[in-house]
Amino acid sequence: MKIAIPTAEGLLCPHFGHCQEFTFLDVDTAEKKILNIESKVPPPHEPGVLPKWLEQHDCNLVIVGGMGQRAISLLENAGVVVVSGAPSKRPEDIVRDYLDGQLMVGGNLCSEPGFHAGGHTDCGNRHSH
Repeated sequence: MKIAIPTAEGLLCPHFGHCQEFTFLDVDTAEKKILNIESKVPPPHEPGVLPKWLEQHDCNLVIVGGMGQRAISLLENAGVVVVSGAPSKRPEDIVRDYLDGQLMVGGNLCSEPGFHAGGHTDCGNRHSH
């Protein structure tokens, strides 16, 4: 399984479209082990670009803090599972929690009032919104 997590400065970036990079983790779900970790800089954020890019990187699962409904739909239609509301922690810790069934998630941060009106961290100011 390949898991993608939007990151900035080594932690999950709360907003999918504003991350500095994506951390890709190859995991063995039977053994509950992380086999490989790789970071890649995504293309500039535009509607529909990041879901297609993640699909091209053979992701099976995306773990995010917040993501818009269109991006969720595009990923799910491509067979990619989306887990939203994850905490801002190191990707390795998030994946270990996920594999152990201990990942605590809240609501999709993107649907909270004020999230797009500047009420969130923009993860390094990589893109304007």
